[in-house]
Amino acid sequence: MLSLTQIREDFPILSRTNKSGEKLVYLDNAATTQKPNQVIDTISNFYKNHNSNIHRGIHFLGVEATELYENTRKKVRDFIGANHTEEIIFVRGTTEGINLVASSFGSSSITVGDRILITGMEHHSNLIPWQQLARQKKAHLDIISVSSNGEINIEEVSSKITNDTKLVAISHISNSLGTINPVEEVIQIAHRRGIPVLVDGAQAVGHQPVNVNSLDCDFYAFSGHKMFGPTGIGVLYVKEEYLSQMSPYQFGGEMIRSVTYEDASFADLPHRFEAGTPDIAGVVGLGAAIDYLHSIGLDKIKAYTEDLSLYMAKKLSTIEDLQIIGKPQFRGSIVSFNFDQIHPHDVATILDEKGIAIRAGHHCTMPLMQSMNIPGTSRASVAFYNDKNEIDILYEALKAVKNIFN
Repeated sequence: MLSLTQIREDFPILSRTNKSGEKLVYLDNAATTQKPNQVIDTISNFYKNHNSNIHRGIHFLGVEATELYENTRKKVRDFIGANHTEEIIFVRGTTEGINLVASSFGSSSITVGDRILITGMEHHSNLIPWQQLARQKKAHLDIISVSSNGEINIEEVSSKITNDTKLVAISHISNSLGTINPVEEVIQIAHRRGIPVLVDGAQAVGHQPVNVNSLDCDFYAFSGHKMFGPTGIGVLYVKEEYLSQMSPYQFGGEMIRSVTYEDASFADLPHRFEAGTPDIAGVVGLGAAIDYLHSIGLDKIKAYTEDLSLYMAKKLSTIEDLQIIGKPQFRGSIVSFNFDQIHPHDVATILDEKGIAIRAGHHCTMPLMQSMNIPGTSRASVAFYNDKNEIDILYEALKAVKNIFN
């Protein structure tokens, strides 16, 4: 069991109240997670005591900053079960990680007539890069359909892979529906045809154990701010065999070995993909977030949040005229819902007055919402610092919303 009282004390923002004096009930964790003191203090300590640029500084501050930065790379390697530190690239977040793959791997591997396969529930960040790449290369973008329950059919994955398919891209957990996708099976199917797979792990890492070696994925991207770390920092894992084939997609300082006016040679992996001064404090803060998650235990976190989201889905489904959007067999920490005749934005606005923070809109999955013939949803998402009492508060508030519009 989690020590919820102690955990909540680690997150100072959870003691906030809104302008009406209502205590914060934060249920917008799919958008971003809150940060524990351990992460906040680590970032502050870096700027107070270790701030320096990295890799080229000879002075002691530069050495210390470089060690902190590269030690986090090792932490990330172990955290996601990668084989080598060279396979860990620091980026600004999931979005940049996916764009890096599209720009570097995609530009050299996708040609006229090739096909890229994604699901119909992808976040725009795992749709638009492939859409634009397909347009540039005169390739084709194929879509795996999503059922009314919010799930993909694994047989359709097999049927839509052709000899021309050069990449499969899929979210580990849907940010709109909470669906935990069968990524292991998708990867196995693709690999039997020699096709690499990219996994968008934004909603998975930090909420459940993730092992890229066990998954056998070829690319895996995630963001620090969705795993209780800082904003503006993320990770792209690239399997070594593909990393060595990829060329840099940004150029400048830090990523070069030598330069003349006529040519340049690039730094060793993974530094050739980290042009310019990185978010050093963000990387150090990410390392602190990993340490914090280890102190609680990812298995405990997964069990707790899945139980809490199941409780939320069951409880909210008892409210008259409220429909849960997506009813997957395996659900992460996200529940989306709609009222008949009440716009999601109105729901979120009224809940905000009561101190309850949720998200309303299309959640960067506009094509999915269009396929379901809805403008968007209200979305509540939990973390390990939430509890059933907060779900009960949400439940009572939603009943009050319904009464307002009756």
